[in-house]
Amino acid sequence: MAMMTAVEAAVRVLEKEGVSVAFGVPGAAINPLYAAMRAHGRIRHILARHVEGASHMADGYSRAVAGNIGLCLGTSGPAGTDMITGLYAAIADSVPILCITGQAPRAKLHKEDFQAVDIEAIARPVTKWAVTVREPGLVPRVLQQAFHVMRSGRPGPVLVDLPVDVQTALIEFDIDTYEPLAAFKPKASRRQVEKALAMLNGSERPLIVAGGGIINADASELLVELAELLGVPVIPTLMGWGAIPDDHRLMAGMVGLQTSHRYGNRTFLKSDFVLGIGNRWANRHTGSIESYTEGRRFVHVDIEPTQIGRVFNPDLGIASDAKAALELFVEVATEWKAAGKLADRSAWAADCLHRKEHMLRRSHFDQVPLKPQRVYQEMNQEFGRDTCYVSTIGLSQIAGAQFLHVYRPRNWINCGQAGPLGWTLPAALGVRAADPDREIVALSGDYDFQFLIEELAVGAQHRLPYLHVVVNNSYLGLIRQAQRGFSMDFEVSLAFENINSPETGSYGVDHVAVAEGLGCKAIRVKSPNEFKEAFARARALMKEHQVPVVLEFILERVTNIAMGTEIHNVTEFEEILCLDPSLTLEDSSGSVLQTQPAAAPVARPVDPAGDSR
Repeated sequence: MAMMTAVEAAVRVLEKEGVSVAFGVPGAAINPLYAAMRAHGRIRHILARHVEGASHMADGYSRAVAGNIGLCLGTSGPAGTDMITGLYAAIADSVPILCITGQAPRAKLHKEDFQAVDIEAIARPVTKWAVTVREPGLVPRVLQQAFHVMRSGRPGPVLVDLPVDVQTALIEFDIDTYEPLAAFKPKASRRQVEKALAMLNGSERPLIVAGGGIINADASELLVELAELLGVPVIPTLMGWGAIPDDHRLMAGMVGLQTSHRYGNRTFLKSDFVLGIGNRWANRHTGSIESYTEGRRFVHVDIEPTQIGRVFNPDLGIASDAKAALELFVEVATEWKAAGKLADRSAWAADCLHRKEHMLRRSHFDQVPLKPQRVYQEMNQEFGRDTCYVSTIGLSQIAGAQFLHVYRPRNWINCGQAGPLGWTLPAALGVRAADPDREIVALSGDYDFQFLIEELAVGAQHRLPYLHVVVNNSYLGLIRQAQRGFSMDFEVSLAFENINSPETGSYGVDHVAVAEGLGCKAIRVKSPNEFKEAFARARALMKEHQVPVVLEFILERVTNIAMGTEIHNVTEFEEILCLDPSLTLEDSSGSVLQTQPAAAPVARPVDPAGDSR
């Protein structure tokens, strides 16, 4: 045993638990922990410009590499409240991040002291555990428990609040005998797996829905092995995108109201059985439960027992870690295949593949201002199979999911359920801090980009290079499109005549000037014949300067992206491609594919001539 301050013990515990990077902003109430990190630790610190940005950096860091847990640090009061959005984004997508806040001295917690707030109570609804440590000797053990909680069951975030006098108190602690606690993960039984496979085997048109839990469990290879053994097509959710390569013959497309493929929705509507693994049945994936479940039986495998039956009650529920379940599914399926017990799915798989090859959305447009679809087409041609995309919300994310291709797990890093604007930029910095070698491409609309744009300076200061694609229509595009239902276009335009940057026209903020003012590089692209040169130049600038490079594409003001209220009723606003015309017709599955022109907004208070429609 040795005498040390509580925060010295904390730093040693963090290192033993595998923490090597922290994102944060120092302040008076957390300075003791920073002093311990400086004097005794080997944890790299990346200084954010906003504590919410630091929390999203920790989030991106956790998502980038299996086993990572991002650490976010901040002082008392507003630093903790700034972390709340980051904690919400993490718990919504089952991501473990550890937030540590400073706090006023224990004796002043209830005396309205400067920057004293009950962050434990505030954070409780958006964490797996939130705790204010009131006894110095508990600090190392609370952190031990925090890592155990984050890793056990459904992953998620924890907040630990440390009063300043708790941090500086002396305690006895033996780091040499410290060991992390083994995580608990439920496991499926053979009987459960055999029943699920028997149900699947008895169906005619089965599918596997692969959720983000498969990626969290690092079980994507097992998923592909199971799909190939069974010959059953796979529908990845948005959070599970990359669990099976996009060009795999059994990858049947994504399903949903927005981030979906035409062929994915049609295939799902023709199915009669669904094995869901590690997914939540999120509403943007399902639409109405009545339409989604009609005519189908369901098996749901999830690590969190209370997720099973939360959205709808499946025919069979199995509480299990995705990897443990898939190992057993593969074992049983292998035995059944050897015994000739598995049904032949070749005709059904061929049918699904035919739709995938023929039911496409058009992406080649040559006009100026640019159509976003053309940007994604060029990205597909420019970026390789190992490219990691980072995105959060908006028409940029929705169209990206419809047109881009992802081939590996953790190469689509997306804030799915919470979807806070501003998440993309700091999350991309966190991904880069976790992985110095992977090609990272962030994707934002102009509003998402502006929310936490100051974090570009972090990338410049700490040499965290990545490419940030900004598709700029000077609109809150998704909200503008949603306002069509109210026959309005109200307070969603970001356009204005920028007197300092006349070259931007009425597109408002000069993102190139702002990015360069923050120490980064930026390129503006206005026509299709500039694409190749711009991508090549952006890569060269990243390599030369080791800073983020912004690649801004000037879009037409109004482009409506395909979406709908039900998976059988998705409106296609643009011309669609169909190499087999029979697939565009309404069929017995009830799949309706509408094509509707993208009507101009009802009101455009700024620069009406700037709209191309």
